[in-house]
Amino acid sequence: MEVGRNKFVSLTYQLRLNGADGELVEETNKENPLEFVFGAGRMIEMFETKLDGLKEGDDFNFELKSSEAYGDVNQDAIVELPKNIFEVNGSIDDEMLTVGNSVPMQDANGNRMNGMVLEVTDETVKMDFNHPLAGDDLHFSGAIIGVREATEEEIMAAAGCDTGQCGSGCSC
Repeated sequence: MEVGRNKFVSLTYQLRLNGADGELVEETNKENPLEFVFGAGRMIEMFETKLDGLKEGDDFNFELKSSEAYGDVNQDAIVELPKNIFEVNGSIDDEMLTVGNSVPMQDANGNRMNGMVLEVTDETVKMDFNHPLAGDDLHFSGAIIGVREATEEEIMAAAGCDTGQCGSGCSC
């Protein structure tokens, strides 16, 4: 069976930054593979494009330029916020506001996002809301270890129907 829309795919991979010999940042194995419903919009679009049509047992080895993955670093996504917005019950958790920490936040529309703490002053916190891999070319190598028809439940869950946050084409 070939990798394609609404197929449940299991694969192993190594993710390296900026080339096949770059820094290893993530790795899966047969005991803990990456599993997903192909075409559900949960993976990088070009990642899926490169896997489309492969079969169980096939190896893959490809690079995604930053523009095909998480994009270039957007300077507008680096912002200074008033430190007082981090107050909970009148106090600030200084451990949370440590340079390098990722802090879960929401924008004015209720969208969830993570920001990396870049700098903390007495009055402000400088945060970077770019994806941690923005600006990096990504090199993937691995193997397809399983392909099967996705169940209706898996398709609905991948579309967000199990959380009430539907993707396209489902009714929760």
